Amino acid sequence: MMSAIILNEKMEKASELALPESFSGINPHNLWLYVKSAQAAQRANSATAKGRSEVRGGGKKPWAQKGGGRARAGSRRSPIFVGGGKAFGPQNNRNYDLKVNKKQKKLALNFALNEHAQNGTLFVVDNIEVTSGKTKDANAMFKALNQRDVLIVKSLLDEPTFLAFENLSQTYVIESNELNAYLASNYRSIVIEKAVFEALTSEAK
Repeated sequence: MMSAIILNEKMEKASELALPESFSGINPHNLWLYVKSAQAAQRANSATAKGRSEVRGGGKKPWAQKGGGRARAGSRRSPIFVGGGKAFGPQNNRNYDLKVNKKQKKLALNFALNEHAQNGTLFVVDNIEVTSGKTKDANAMFKALNQRDVLIVKSLLDEPTFLAFENLSQTYVIESNELNAYLASNYRSIVIEKAVFEALTSEAK
């Protein structure tokens, strides 16, 4: 059974908190499906090209049908001409959305959290707050963790804490309702408030 590391106010290890047994043995394919869906949803879907019916010009037949020794041509809007329309070009009306049901989303998140616990990068603290709103204080908290980057999950995000971490590229602060498997798997470590952690684990029991 995997455990999360409980940190004290100085961001030092105090104890451990076990994850529910249901977090282990989850098929990693659930996480793969969710990450694929999340990345697909971020696609701009802006690639487009004009077909032969959308290209300007082409009203006059380029040359006579017969007698020129060349292949017949009806319009310069044809894809074989320079400046003509694109044959089977990309269109921006394509739907990239991939459906993932609620159960798979939950399994994907539980799997990601369990992987962090297995790697020793899932941390739980009573409260994450930078009352001064200064990046200097937030950076000191981050350095105390000794991690390359961190996802910080609060039950309710206050403005001073948000402003303090906003300019740190190695950190990202979210509220509990924003937590998902894609974010959890995208960061090398997670720091989560105890109230949020208990809410997540109680749902799995």
